[in-house]
Amino acid sequence: MDTKYSPLKPLGTGAYGVVCSALDRARNNKKIAIKKIPNAFEDLIDAKRILREVKLLRHFKHPNVVRLLDLIPPPEGYPFDDIYMVMDFMETDLHKIIYSKNVLTDEHIQYFIYQVLKGLKYIHSAHVIHRDLKPSNLLLNGNCDLKICDFGLARGIKDEEDYELTEYVVTRWYRAPEVMCSVQHYDAKIDVWSVGCILAELHGRQPLFPGEDYIRQMNLIFGVLGTPSADDMKFITNPKAKNYIKSLKPRQKKPFSKIYKHANPLALDLLEKMLEFNPAKRISVEDALAHPYFKSLHLPKKEVTCTTPFDFEFERTKMTRQLLRDFMWEEIFHFRTNLRKEKDTLQQREREARERRDQQATQQASKTAASGASPTKTSTTSETSTTSSSSSDGSTGDGGSHKTTPTPASTPVGAAV
Repeated sequence: MDTKYSPLKPLGTGAYGVVCSALDRARNNKKIAIKKIPNAFEDLIDAKRILREVKLLRHFKHPNVVRLLDLIPPPEGYPFDDIYMVMDFMETDLHKIIYSKNVLTDEHIQYFIYQVLKGLKYIHSAHVIHRDLKPSNLLLNGNCDLKICDFGLARGIKDEEDYELTEYVVTRWYRAPEVMCSVQHYDAKIDVWSVGCILAELHGRQPLFPGEDYIRQMNLIFGVLGTPSADDMKFITNPKAKNYIKSLKPRQKKPFSKIYKHANPLALDLLEKMLEFNPAKRISVEDALAHPYFKSLHLPKKEVTCTTPFDFEFERTKMTRQLLRDFMWEEIFHFRTNLRKEKDTLQQREREARERRDQQATQQASKTAASGASPTKTSTTSETSTTSSSSSDGSTGDGGSHKTTPTPASTPVGAAV
């Protein structure tokens, strides 16, 4: 990395890489976070997600959305394999707080959800739906400031766009019914459902719908909301889903006041409106912000929108590894304008370095084969990709979800709410 960044300690690891804290010497030793994604271009679907997130974070400028502060280029003459993203430093995330021993008052819950909704209003106004809202994607500081992160599964919601809206989005516990039942026909209301699930989890300190699979997930929802009426099932376009629901024994709605006996009645009223099975009846982000639950926080002038819609046009490009690298170089040049003059030279040297590395690997494989040893397997990812249908935790289909019994996490130093 650049010498102006002084790494401090690891913060965590995930499906894509590792995050560490660091000091930025160029900004008076301001504490920042650096996310390293090794071998970022090995899998084209993952690389496309990373590019999407980088573009979105550069586009967004809102206090409740994590900022991308810098992109670190590869050292001159080295292959461009790893991506280093410099972002806001945040002490913890909401998942860790929920499963810690911290006391959460109604004021805490109010403030957390209000900030999520403020961020969502801005994101949706840019014609973007997040599609993977969950407690671990809501970052927090000790003063309770909250920022939404992880936009790798985000998609556009403009009517004229024809991007595939796949079912395999949002960790299952926070997945809206229309995603599971109709697949192709959903909008920004899926994010509202996720926020409702998070609101419930903040009150109960455990997930409301921790389904182990698709069927159990639906049954847990019906166990609380009751079986939907014929009118509320009109939006369902999947015949199998509709027939399955019709075959179920009718169940009555369970009042949230019996599940969360000590919760603020206004919070429960908002929860009812967020967790409407029928998305047409579900409250909008704007109406949720104006709900009486947020009376002490609601300031319309500060609930700003994004002036420029995000352009998803790059998604239509048939990607190759080289093209993805070129796109990422362009993102780097937005932060490192001084490098733009050397653009062609830098990219040519990087390609030559990659070719040398690949030649050395080929020669080594030939020597290994000649000696009779088993050669190391190489990546078989194709050079083109389509829109990803993987779930948010890296697995495909309905198998990807949180563990069904989350382990309580200790509170990080300085992160007490």
